[in-house]
Amino acid sequence: MKSLRRLLTGFCGLAIFIFLLAGCGRGRSKILEINYVSAPQVNLRDRLAAVYNKVGVVKNGERVEVLEHQRRFVRVRSASGAEGWVEQRYLVGQQVFEGFQKLAKNSQNAPIQAQGTTRNDSNLHVEPGRDTEHLYQLPASEKVAVLQRATAEKQPSGTPVKAKSAAQAHGSSPDETPKPVFEDWWLVRDSQAHVGWVLARMVDLDVPLEIAQYAEGQRFVAFFALDQVQDGDKKVPQYLTVITEPKDGLPFDYDQVRVFTWNVRRHRYETAYREHNLEGFLPVTVGREPFNKEGDLPTFTLRVKNAAGNLVDRKYKLNTPIVRRVLAPGEQKEAPVPRRRKK
Repeated sequence: MKSLRRLLTGFCGLAIFIFLLAGCGRGRSKILEINYVSAPQVNLRDRLAAVYNKVGVVKNGERVEVLEHQRRFVRVRSASGAEGWVEQRYLVGQQVFEGFQKLAKNSQNAPIQAQGTTRNDSNLHVEPGRDTEHLYQLPASEKVAVLQRATAEKQPSGTPVKAKSAAQAHGSSPDETPKPVFEDWWLVRDSQAHVGWVLARMVDLDVPLEIAQYAEGQRFVAFFALDQVQDGDKKVPQYLTVITEPKDGLPFDYDQVRVFTWNVRRHRYETAYREHNLEGFLPVTVGREPFNKEGDLPTFTLRVKNAAGNLVDRKYKLNTPIVRRVLAPGEQKEAPVPRRRKK
């Protein structure tokens, strides 16, 4: 009888232990997935109602644990342990985050083509295009390093029916398909080492004013300080610039190269070298190399299409104020490839 009583007592104790253990675990909800905050700042709500209390805040790029889905809202837990409801549209999934991680890794050694400043708050996209996923947001006046250029089609707003009506209003045939419009995008790195694509018109390149005045209606795509020359008690940089027509969607990154050297007698910049009618592609690389009696000179290498339509590297050297091609053994200097101008 005593043994039976001990056995029943043991079972009761085990049941109470299991009940208490389940009760303790009830406060830690199961993690459904990991998301990241794509808005500048989002409040955590204590309930799904028009009137709610703020129980916490999550910020751009922050990792959160998703605990529950409810229509267009999700309940999340922040890194600080705060739990609350947020709208799903302010979050992106793990796959998007990994896409940005891959961009940063693949471009960590990419040569910087220019420095720029954002005009307004701008989203960083994982791919070029307004409708692609975005995560990080750049504030206005953020300094960025420009790494690469790409183009993406600008999706027309409205339905196909409205698009046809607009075409008819301009005297076009109802069956005429509107020509696609392409926009330029920059791959940039911000001050937090985030890398992503931003609409090019949202970034102003920080071209030095002394050479920006020579734009002649063209658009600077990239610029580099090749070296410096001594003028009295100051050192003045000499620049390589690559330039193109002021329009988006071109099938190349630049079509002109200019080198600006400093005239120490006249104390001004002068064009030491200019080459037109190129079909050039970023990146442009710069460096220095020894050239026998000429000494250690600045160099730059362009990636351009040749007459056969293949991408080739062309190296140049600057022996101020002279710029010359540097031909590899067996290489012959090609004539410029004529380009048809668009009508």
